[in-house]
Amino acid sequence: MPEPLDAVLDRLLAFALEFPHAWEDHPWGDTVVKVGKKIFAFIGTSEHPGCSVKLPESVEQALLLDCCSPTGYGLGKAGWVTIGLSRPDCPPAEVIEDWIEESYRTVATKKLVAELEARTHTR
Repeated sequence: MPEPLDAVLDRLLAFALEFPHAWEDHPWGDTVVKVGKKIFAFIGTSEHPGCSVKLPESVEQALLLDCCSPTGYGLGKAGWVTIGLSRPDCPPAEVIEDWIEESYRTVATKKLVAELEARTHTR
């Protein structure tokens, strides 16, 4: 049985906040996760269940799924993808977590990515 949408959203937000220097913000009333001043994940709500991430490496693969589309406001041109979490072909949360990590690695500084690497190798 799939996880309830609220649980998936909570899980994705908690996962994103585990990255070095990641923090939650609410510009425009939306929940985003930033590293420094840069957003690396938009986390939706139960009313608008979705997640948007920057995927320079996985964008083409993600866009093959009907649940994924280029993010609006011109962000799609820069590799941002929006995942409709309530769609039947939505990938499992583990795949979306991989995409969140890819997005983090894309926008974080090299120093913070190295810190993430150090954490990963000590586990």
